[in-house]
Amino acid sequence: MAREVQTVQGALSGPKAEVLPEPSPMALAGARMHPTFDGASLMRRGVVRPPGTMKTKFKYAGIRVKDLDASVAFYTKVLGMKDLGRSTIDATKGVAANLASEDDGFVLELNYYEKGTRFATDYVVGEGLDHLAFQVENLDKALAEAKKAGHPVVLDVKTATSRWAYIEDPNGIWIELFT
Repeated sequence: MAREVQTVQGALSGPKAEVLPEPSPMALAGARMHPTFDGASLMRRGVVRPPGTMKTKFKYAGIRVKDLDASVAFYTKVLGMKDLGRSTIDATKGVAANLASEDDGFVLELNYYEKGTRFATDYVVGEGLDHLAFQVENLDKALAEAKKAGHPVVLDVKTATSRWAYIEDPNGIWIELFT
C-alpha cells in the first residue's frame, strides 16, 4: 500500500511525494545491480515518485539498425535473447524485430528502414544512445564467447570492487556486459 511522506530537504517540490509499494520478495530475489550503483539505486524499497508525475513501467527500447539479419543474429546468438518475430510498419516503411531478455520480459526492438525512406538516416555512434547493458553470469566466459563470434572487447573496466566490459554490436552500438 502506498503511503505519503514529506519531501526531504526540498528535493521534490510540491506538497507530498508518493512512496511506491515495496517490490515483492520474489521480484527482489537474486537481484543484482550494475557495479557502479550502490546496490539500492534501482530496486530499493520505498522508491519515491515525485508528486504529479504519471505512473509508468519501462517495457522496451527501440534502436535503429543497418542490417536487420546481422543484428538479430548478434542479439540472439551472442547475447542469448529470444527472437519474438518481425512485423512491418506501414507508416514508417520499416521492419521491426522484437527480442526478449530471458528473465525479465524486457524487449529490445530492432528497427530497420529501407534507404530513401524518411527514417533511414545514417547512424552516428554516440548520437543520443550511449550503450545497452546486459547482465551475465560469468563475465570472462561471456567475453570469450563474444570474441569468438567476432565481437572483441572494446573497453574493459576494472575498479577496486567491480568489473564490466563493452563489446560492439554490428551497428557500432556499445554493449555493456556485467555480472
